[in-house]
Amino acid sequence: MSTEDRILNNIYKPSFSNVLSPVILQHMAREWLKEDTPNFDYGGFVVGEKEETALLLIKSAGVLAGKPFFNAVFKELDCAVSWEYDEGEFLEPIQCVAKVTGKVRQLLLGERVALNCLSRASGIASLARQLAKIKETAAWKGEIAGTRKTTPGFRLVEKYALIVGSVSTHRHDLSSMIMLKDNHIWTSGSITQAVKDARIVGGFSLKVEVECRSVDEALEAAEAGSDIVMLDNFSPEALPDATERIKSKFPNVLIEASGGITESNIQNYMIPGVDVVSLSRLTQGYDVVDFSLKIQKEGVDPRNLPVK
Repeated sequence: MSTEDRILNNIYKPSFSNVLSPVILQHMAREWLKEDTPNFDYGGFVVGEKEETALLLIKSAGVLAGKPFFNAVFKELDCAVSWEYDEGEFLEPIQCVAKVTGKVRQLLLGERVALNCLSRASGIASLARQLAKIKETAAWKGEIAGTRKTTPGFRLVEKYALIVGSVSTHRHDLSSMIMLKDNHIWTSGSITQAVKDARIVGGFSLKVEVECRSVDEALEAAEAGSDIVMLDNFSPEALPDATERIKSKFPNVLIEASGGITESNIQNYMIPGVDVVSLSRLTQGYDVVDFSLKIQKEGVDPRNLPVK
């Protein structure tokens, strides 16, 4: 059984947080907190600094993701977080996921910032896990990937959530891999020239990918030395012939399918010859997982059920 299969079946639970730099986590948490409270904390004046414990409740089903960011926010506020579940577990509502203890003013300073991170990361991981399950059912050996269509300033959270959800992040930024799109090609004059120029600065350590709108463009890119060709907006019906023509001449080039792909049609793209299927919906069109943070109070139901 592969590592991916073990993760999907909750047999193997790696510490995903180890991919995150504690220095970056601290910086992000501080910036988020400064954004949310740029001057006076009026609510903090009202509640004071009594020690309290708050319950983190999950209120809609989903994959738990984003714990390191949640922890980092409350660490800055000298609050302690105790978790009941592991990162990457699928949880049903309504139940307590964690407890946060600290001065009540500090709890409320971190509440919305921490919940925003957790709900969004969990939403991305949940959709990613759904797609990974589709891949498992299809017995397809390629990779599902996100894209660079992420939220400015929030990319690390979103890319991290993809990992928790068992899919590939794709490139993190413009410096991670050289991707030559139509604007690069038109400005350079040709695919061949663009790849040649990219190799001058990228050297041996960076892969080059070229976005292609036809098989002829893909063949030119592969001939020029591109490691990956992206077949952009190819229909599932057009892919088999395209991949056959490319792989027959360049068997080692990777083929990525992208454009117009959603969870409802992704399985149609999981065919032999396609190595990567990427979709922006993973970080642009997901549903968030609903969480709330409620201070414990004797005799009060923290679930905050609807009034009828």
